[in-house]
Amino acid sequence: MKIAVINAGSSSLKFKLFDMQTKEVLKSFNIEHIGENGAKFNNHHEALESIDVDFSSLDAIGHRVVHGGEEFKESVLINGEVIDTIDKLSTLAPLHNPANLEGIIVAKKKAPNIPHIAVFDTAFHSTMPKEAYLYALDYKMYEQHKIRRYGFHGTSHAYVSKEAAKILDRNINELNLITLHLGNGASACAVKKGKSVDTSMGFTPLEGLVMGSRSGDIDPAIVLYMQRELGLSVDEVDKALNKESGLLGICGENDVRDILNSKDEKAKLALDMMIRRIQKYIGSYMALLGRVDAIVFSGGIGENSPYIREKVLESQMFNGIKSLVIKTNEELEIANECLRVLKK
Repeated sequence: MKIAVINAGSSSLKFKLFDMQTKEVLKSFNIEHIGENGAKFNNHHEALESIDVDFSSLDAIGHRVVHGGEEFKESVLINGEVIDTIDKLSTLAPLHNPANLEGIIVAKKKAPNIPHIAVFDTAFHSTMPKEAYLYALDYKMYEQHKIRRYGFHGTSHAYVSKEAAKILDRNINELNLITLHLGNGASACAVKKGKSVDTSMGFTPLEGLVMGSRSGDIDPAIVLYMQRELGLSVDEVDKALNKESGLLGICGENDVRDILNSKDEKAKLALDMMIRRIQKYIGSYMALLGRVDAIVFSGGIGENSPYIREKVLESQMFNGIKSLVIKTNEELEIANECLRVLKK
């Protein structure tokens, strides 16, 4: 069985083709700068047309969709109603869902006679209890506007949780894990008996850990201060928190490799802040889970920086807990999800 996975960004298209018997990647394409000045491809349709694959030979195509809201708690076959709902959810993920939807529409035109399946970044976190996903705001904010914690990187957290169970030779339904997806975007997840019960990202991917250019947790009143006292507009505050904060805001760099090689005091400070925040989340998740069988590191930083891993785990509180480094594979998890949906 052959399953393709498409991850469509606003100006990019990633495509992987899997042989599901062997889980081998048969073909892989990564097209960037779509629609930009001087780019080879003006739109996603042109980009997909350039991919040298016989689409009629595929058994299914899986699509990464960032935000599934409360509507999608698992992966689904894509039909007109699903497309309309993903479109409505674009208000919650304006940078991602419209691009994901563009990829779906283009691919369905290219391969109209095979199943297309949407796999949502938020779905893994749909098992969080209400006390975990609600904010302590007026309850009407949730009822009327669906303002709540959704969580992201769910496909990665799901994949590494399953891989951890294999490595530990345990049934995932018996395991309590803390999974850390550490890249330019970063999140932590408390996994109890194979299910997400809490995660650091919230209503948007801005909440939680200190990230490459995102602030993570801050006092919400800072936003009011930036607007009232500093005269910043909504868009300027958005840019400040999402693109000018985090490691970049503290030391002027967002690449951990460059920061690790720097002798600047602010570089060390930025790393210390990032590590401290990760430790705080691990500690709080230990309290929630009661017993932790392993702490799992994944993502570009989690997989490739022994220094960060060592500093995170140096607290005596974490002694005796296994630590695992697992290379995440979100595309394979999406393909596996497609297989699961097809077998229903």
